[in-house]
Amino acid sequence: MPDRTISEAKGTLGSLLRRPYEALQHRVYGRLAERGFADVRPAHSSVFRYILPKGSRVSDLAERAGMTKQSMAYLAQSLTELGYTAISPDPDDGRAKLVTLTERGEAVWRALVDLSAEAEAEAADLLGPDRLTALRADLAALAAALEDR
Repeated sequence: MPDRTISEAKGTLGSLLRRPYEALQHRVYGRLAERGFADVRPAHSSVFRYILPKGSRVSDLAERAGMTKQSMAYLAQSLTELGYTAISPDPDDGRAKLVTLTERGEAVWRALVDLSAEAEAEAADLLGPDRLTALRADLAALAAALEDR
């Protein structure tokens, strides 16, 4: 049996999308550590990716990330223990928990955005700016088409 997954062996669209994403994620989170945030892990991206500027309910974060509320609560709590988020009762629904970024969490968010832009610039160097522009347009069109279904 080869040392590739079934999707990698077949070259599925999911594999072709996932492999570059994972490589970019590895690069971004490695560089995040170099910026002083070594305790932030790729698993935490589910919080940073989906949190709204004024905070988000744990249940909403979980839904957006496609994970259980318990798993999201665990990630949010771990980020709270590290000083990146705060968890409080939702003022609109005391039963719900609201996750907000602390100043340190906002610094991580800004660093992630900057590092993502750097990774995209590196991708443009690898593919050429025209091909990267076309790739972005194709991915945006695919995302819109899939969301419209």
